[in-house]
Amino acid sequence: MSKFAPRILSTLPLAFALLGCSSTPSLAPMPVAGAAAQASRPKLIVFMVVDGLPMRQVLAYRDQLQPDGFKRFLDRGAWFANAHYGHGHTVTAAGHSVMLSGAYPQRSGIISNEWRDPASGEAVYCTSDAAYSYIDNKTEPLAGTSPRNLKVETVGDVLRTVDPASKVIAVSGKDRGAILPAGHKGVAYMYMGATGQFASSTYYMASHPQWVKDFNAAKPADAFFGKAWAPLLPEAAYARSVPDGQSWQYTGGNGNKLPAVLGDKHEKPGPLFYGNILPSPFGDELTLAFARAALEGEQLGVDEKTDILSVSLSSHDYVNHAFGPESRLSHDHFLHLDRYLQGFFQYLDGKVGAANYMVVLTADHGFADTPEWAKSQGRDAERLNPSQMMAWVNTGLVKKFGEGRWATAFSAAGILFDQKLIAQKGLQPEAVYAETKALLLQLPGVADAFTEAQLRGDDRQTPYLAAMRKSWDPQRAAPVQVVVKPGWLFGSRVGGSSHGTPYAYDTHVPILGWGPAWLGQGEVKTPVEVADIAPTLAKILQVRAPAQAQGQVLPLPLMPVAAPR
Repeated sequence: MSKFAPRILSTLPLAFALLGCSSTPSLAPMPVAGAAAQASRPKLIVFMVVDGLPMRQVLAYRDQLQPDGFKRFLDRGAWFANAHYGHGHTVTAAGHSVMLSGAYPQRSGIISNEWRDPASGEAVYCTSDAAYSYIDNKTEPLAGTSPRNLKVETVGDVLRTVDPASKVIAVSGKDRGAILPAGHKGVAYMYMGATGQFASSTYYMASHPQWVKDFNAAKPADAFFGKAWAPLLPEAAYARSVPDGQSWQYTGGNGNKLPAVLGDKHEKPGPLFYGNILPSPFGDELTLAFARAALEGEQLGVDEKTDILSVSLSSHDYVNHAFGPESRLSHDHFLHLDRYLQGFFQYLDGKVGAANYMVVLTADHGFADTPEWAKSQGRDAERLNPSQMMAWVNTGLVKKFGEGRWATAFSAAGILFDQKLIAQKGLQPEAVYAETKALLLQLPGVADAFTEAQLRGDDRQTPYLAAMRKSWDPQRAAPVQVVVKPGWLFGSRVGGSSHGTPYAYDTHVPILGWGPAWLGQGEVKTPVEVADIAPTLAKILQVRAPAQAQGQVLPLPLMPVAAPR
């Protein structure tokens, strides 16, 4: 049983397992705007994350959007044009830990997707917990199964502490994209790449509720076998994007050219096919189908107890990693996503009622342009190989301090050291860190490096130090943090793109809201941070903000805009 007893359980036909797109949308009726003055709480808060979506992509394709997808936010919602992350190591787990807790990694402990324990050197995955396993699915070592590593509470945790009858359900293509927003008292469901199912873990329940069993039994992932990902628009519409088939674009999986047929190299659906669904538009379609099943199966938003449904859509991140945000494949994926959102919002209008729910959409990080493409445009852009960087550092430390493997591992965005060796040599750790910093600054791709003394200090003037400090948990993070130059990426594989820096292309993400009774309408240009979402939702829910939250309430627009642009 789910630890939430469903109010009404129904058998789920395959008919709603796959999410259709509305071609002739009817725009949602507009509730009376009252923003901060609204006394009643929404019946449902839908919190959405588009993994790896920089704000620049939202605005770059605005003229090609459907009237009720992203434009619902831009034309009739409240949106923040200058929203950023405040921490410097901008990766998926860190972003997802900030959104609904309001706490930066320095407090949450989620410093990266994975890291090495500074004391033991053992690998740690952000949501791994060997005490729990996936339900009805194989659990690999370090698989994400619980929020044990998350040191802070979320808005959902506060809500369920005050009112245990409220439900918090989180869904994602990635385990970390579901577990971290779900917090400690919600329930997380994640996509299983080996089976095409969605599953929870034994942290949350002993067995799946019937609606999950019904969804998985219908095998909705199999419906995408042999389906083509084809461009939505004529070729001329993609002139602003880099064409398919570039040498730096990843050729594995579904290939790097459209149309791409899923499963064309396989006889029948299997683990490779199921894994390849995520780096295509169909990964988002399938996730939204499961979100609909969760809403129906758990009967979210049907009474006066406010529920939270968190939906993290992972596919855009996979697409951008493989092909770069400048690519036509990324451009077209975004347009597919826009249509899926339109269908999902119109479903919510009918199921929950347009005046009864609100939506907040953000991203966990932005994206750098692919270095090879950026370099072809005359920019300084390269890849910094962490192994080569570590070898350079150790060679220099040996010259300075004598034989030994001084730097032991590259962890998250930093360098770990052999503390026993440092002690045996009678050295002060900070002296080794300072020498490491000096060595790093000799490398062409390094913009700066920060030592433990700097990270523990209060210097607010040095560029990017404050941001890296917010990413630094002294119990888990390395004592020397490294920042690459703008346009550069950590990595050894040529091809594809990534993120993880304190630069605007990685920190500038959307914060888009719809629900005029609670959020108002209009563009807000005031600088805000993603950490501000949690205190804002807490105020709307009329509960206290999460205890470790570092954000503040967003400056919501109080009046509707005169007319959509």
